[in-house]
Amino acid sequence: MSDVLRKEIREKIEKGEYNCEKELTLSVISGKWKVVIIWHLGQTGSHRFNELQKLFPKITHKILSNQLKELIEDGIIHREAYPEVPPRVEYTLTEVGKSLLPIVEMMYDWGKARMVVLKEMMSDK
Repeated sequence: MSDVLRKEIREKIEKGEYNCEKELTLSVISGKWKVVIIWHLGQTGSHRFNELQKLFPKITHKILSNQLKELIEDGIIHREAYPEVPPRVEYTLTEVGKSLLPIVEMMYDWGKARMVVLKEMMSDK
């Protein structure tokens, strides 16, 4: 098993606490901002912390930091710190993270189609 896996998830796998593989997937991508972080990194490549924060104006520094940390621990994104002055840190998708992109794209397509239907239903009332 990869060293890159959150302790919480590793323990659930070891104890057989997942009922199915979908639970593992949801454990990795659950979190209000994780899916959109993955989507943006997949669409436009690497981002610095402040660039990500500007993409999501309602996210707090702490929450973004925590979401990035979990994604790093799960092997979904890579954090590269460059030895420069001033320091520069960039986040990119790993190969494992890239393998999630089709799922994220399907979620986007479903949500977009569903939003159209819901708006139509609301306007009919």
